[in-house]
Amino acid sequence: MDEILIKTDKLTKRFGRVTAVDSLDLEVKAGEIYGFLGPNGSGKTTTIRMLTGLLEPSSGRAFICGYDIAREPAKAKALAAYVPDQPRLYGKLTAREFLFLMADLYRMPVESSRERAGELLAMFGLEERADELLEGFSHGMRQKVVLAAALIHRPRVLLMDEPTVGLDPRSARFLKDVLQELARRGAAVFLSTHILEIAERMCHRVGILRGGRLIAEGSPEELRQQVGHGGESLEDIFLELTGGQEDAELIRSLEEGNNGEK
Repeated sequence: MDEILIKTDKLTKRFGRVTAVDSLDLEVKAGEIYGFLGPNGSGKTTTIRMLTGLLEPSSGRAFICGYDIAREPAKAKALAAYVPDQPRLYGKLTAREFLFLMADLYRMPVESSRERAGELLAMFGLEERADELLEGFSHGMRQKVVLAAALIHRPRVLLMDEPTVGLDPRSARFLKDVLQELARRGAAVFLSTHILEIAERMCHRVGILRGGRLIAEGSPEELRQQVGHGGESLEDIFLELTGGQEDAELIRSLEEGNNGEK
């Protein structure tokens, strides 16, 4: 599939004298899982918030399914969903009620939304607790509810900020399977993560951000070719490109020193 579902054109965000995102150009196609990597403070969350319309860019443009998020926000947002790193739910609602609420916000017909909610509750293993208050749910359970709610209207674009934070290995594997299935069905998944192993195993392409600028982009294999080290992991490539290699070598030398003292 060659249809571009996410596109930015010189997207820039400044906070006073600080440029958080600097002239960002990127494209994500239908059926693609795109990993957005970068050190803390590199501009990942700021970028996602601009793509969702939660933050207005200082300059440049962002498009969701061809719609300018600033000029046609309703049309763009109707085709997208956002999963933040820290799920914020209404604790006095049940999981089922929360899905109904989200369906109503997207103006879905009642009958189809109820059916869709039932499908998602079953898919995420939430059926037995669907009528319990969300305030009693664990972080992992809440993350499942948030993801189910994001999928209620069958979005073409899914934007996720650190989706695996707080998830146990089983839940993280389940998330991976869900995202891969969404991509197979033609959605575009854009996710930021600090866990490079997940990005390497899950993403078709990754972009590496440093100081608000996109410094490298491609599949893990293409990035290996760019840095000239065919056998290195994505973690090694990331450290080399973002200047973290010296820190990694220092840690290794300290570990070797400690081992020598034993």
